[in-house]
This record gives sequence, structure tokens and C-alpha cells, in this order.
Amino acid sequence: MTTTAPRPSATTGSPVSRRGGAPRRPWLTYRRRDNLTGLLMVSPQLLGSAAFVIGPLVAVVWYSLHEWRVLANEFTFVGAGNYERLAADPGFHDSLRATGLFSVGLVVFNISLALALAVMLDQKLRGTAVFRTLFFSPVVVTLVAWTIVWGFLLQDNGGINAFLEVLGLDGPNWLRGESTSMLGVVVVQVLKNVGLNMVLFLAALQGVPEELKEAARMDGAGPWRVFRSITLALISPTILLVSIITVVGSLQVFAQIAVLTQGGPGTSTTVLVYYLYQQAFQFKEFGYASAVAVVLFGIVLVLTLIQWGLRRRFVFHES
Repeated sequence: MTTTAPRPSATTGSPVSRRGGAPRRPWLTYRRRDNLTGLLMVSPQLLGSAAFVIGPLVAVVWYSLHEWRVLANEFTFVGAGNYERLAADPGFHDSLRATGLFSVGLVVFNISLALALAVMLDQKLRGTAVFRTLFFSPVVVTLVAWTIVWGFLLQDNGGINAFLEVLGLDGPNWLRGESTSMLGVVVVQVLKNVGLNMVLFLAALQGVPEELKEAARMDGAGPWRVFRSITLALISPTILLVSIITVVGSLQVFAQIAVLTQGGPGTSTTVLVYYLYQQAFQFKEFGYASAVAVVLFGIVLVLTLIQWGLRRRFVFHES
């Protein structure tokens, strides 16, 4: 006479055996529980990105295909009509030119000055702590307050021209001249953010091994060759990071233009973001402004992909 083993009760937590087979595997395994925990941890970020990044981006693309006149309560599908209008709009072309000038000036001056300051601070001279604090303090100052102060300094009778007058020079009206307004805006922005890039470069420079530089000197390399072939190569990942941040930031400038020049004189400082603001909130052309936003997004995406693609050729990766 054969006896049948008792079936485990539900309270013991033991797996229930199948007839003539292996024990049934529970659905919530350790791996699935671990994956579920990870999804729950990142779900707030995913939901936030979907609600405040992906959703608005899709909405802007949809609006760009329509002629949306809020005052007239008109919302008409026009397809690529807004983009065709952009291609023939002289104001849009002027904003592209102004954006290019601002971006090139900001990237060149900001990165060059930040790297030069970081190299100076890396020499461990006396007073470097005060020097570092002096250049980093504008980073923590409110952007609008910083811009307003510089707006007074750059006026025709402001502090900059008063200082030049002491030296016997006659300074221009910096923010009202066709050739000086963009320069003034670039200088204000460079001095605002150069401290952050300086700190990033300084941290990278302090991570360069002294043994490599000393070995190069023993082989007869001069200071410039050591800096170019060793130091720049080892801090190239930081240079890439700073370049991407600076380029993207230069394409999103708005507060400085709105406070200092309001896009003038003429359209010499009307960058893309300020042109978008004018079309949307001054002229109430939300569909046309959405097309400008889509073009701006495409420019940022393309430039970022180009910079990221160049990393394989110019960025050193330690193996």
C-alpha cells in the first residue's frame, strides 16, 4: 500500500508540487523583484520627463503645423506652412546670424579664459584661494541682478566709460552701437559663467599625474609641448563636457538680451530664443513661434551629436 505525501499548506510558503513534475516556480522571483524595485525608484523621473519634456516637445511639434492666432481664436492646420514662412523670413535669418555670433563668441572666450585661469590656479601660487573666489562668485549671483548691474556699467555715462575717461579714452555707448552691443552681451555672459568652467578645468588639471609630465620633461619636451601633448589630452573629457554645456547654454540665452538690449539696436542682438519670445508673446503667433522652437531644438540636437561624435577622435579615454 502506497502513501501519498501530504500537500503543503498555504501558510508554510512551500512551493506546491505539480503532479508528476518539478515544484512550481513562483512568479515574483528575486530578479523580477529587483527589477520592479528599480522601476519604482526611477518612475518619478520617468513620469516627470514624460509630463514636462516629452509631452511638451510633442505638443510644440503639433502646434508648429498649425496657424494659431490666439486673439482671433483661430487654430488652422497649415502643414509645413510655418517652416516655409521661416525660410523666407528676413527676421529669422537675422536671428540665426545673431545666435551664431553670440555662440561663437561665448564659446571661444569662455572656454579660453576658463582654461587659462585654471592653469594659473594650478600653479599653487600665493593668493590663489582669493583669486578663485573672485572669479567664482558671479556664478552664485542671480542672473537678472548681475545683468542689471552690468546694464548700468555699460551705459554711455556708466562706470566702464568713466574708467576709460580717466585713461584718456572716449568709450562708446556699448549697448546701443551696432558693432558693440553683441560684444557687450558676450562679455557679460562670459564673466557670469567663466568661474564654473574654471573650477571644472581646475579639478581636471589636478588629476593629471605629475609623473607623466616629469617623464616628458626628461625626454626634452618644453612647457608648451607638455601642456599640448599630455595635459590637454588627459583633460579632453572635461573639455568635451564644458564645450557641450557652453554651446547648449549659448543657444538658450534670453534674460541677458531682454534686460540689456531687448534685441537691439535693430536686430543685431535678437537671438533665436528672443525672436521666439517676440513671435509668441508680443505678436501672439504661437504656431509660428512653435516652428522656431522646433528649429532651435534641431540645431541644439545636431550640434550636440556632432560634438559627441568628435569624442572618438579628440577625447582621450583611459583603458
